[in-house]
Amino acid sequence: MRIAFDHAVTETASIKTYYFRSAEPLRYSAGQFIELTLPHDNPDSRGIKRWFSLSSSPSQALLGITTRLSTDGSSFKAALQALTPGAELTMSAAMGDFVLPRNVDTPLTFVAGGIGITPVHSILQWLIDTDEQRPIKVLYAVRNEDDIAFLDTFGAAKQYVTIVVREPSAAWGGERGQIDAEMIIGLQQPTANTLVYVSGPEAMTESLAADLITAGLRVDQVVRDSFPGYSHL
Repeated sequence: MRIAFDHAVTETASIKTYYFRSAEPLRYSAGQFIELTLPHDNPDSRGIKRWFSLSSSPSQALLGITTRLSTDGSSFKAALQALTPGAELTMSAAMGDFVLPRNVDTPLTFVAGGIGITPVHSILQWLIDTDEQRPIKVLYAVRNEDDIAFLDTFGAAKQYVTIVVREPSAAWGGERGQIDAEMIIGLQQPTANTLVYVSGPEAMTESLAADLITAGLRVDQVVRDSFPGYSHL
């Protein structure tokens, strides 16, 4: 599918959301991901394709992806930052099972590390736009306060959100420390029918999912969405 770049929004000093228009409607579920192809000059070894969770909601007119940027990043990220309105890219069909369950009464706990907040944002925005009520708790882990994105959405969704800062300033009054299975279970207190969604850098996601299962959660209670290429929050 061909899409055209529309505009970008700065979420934090190092995180931006890029919005695209599509000539045809894209059917997807909140929380799913796509593959984006961005041809550019002199691509590095990682090539011209990347996987992104859609941070936008299916209820929105524009498609959105949110990513972390750096001055020494890949050629793909550099080309993304250089896009001008109307520039065309190719996007795959949406896929993935990091989506809301059919049963609206199922208790849900979302654990997002760093850029892993993007599919959670898609889901929360969908709930806002459709005025659908779900029993949801969100645990959002970041390196420092400057990395916190999407606070407006958290407020509008009226969900119980706990932010954990690994390297907080002296002024931070919330939870602090390294997120682990013990913290998740202690803060969120999942029950036998709670689904726990874990999203973030691949190593973090796989480690937390394994530790949650070791701590007593069933395998079918844990849903994961790993972000390759990110080594930390």
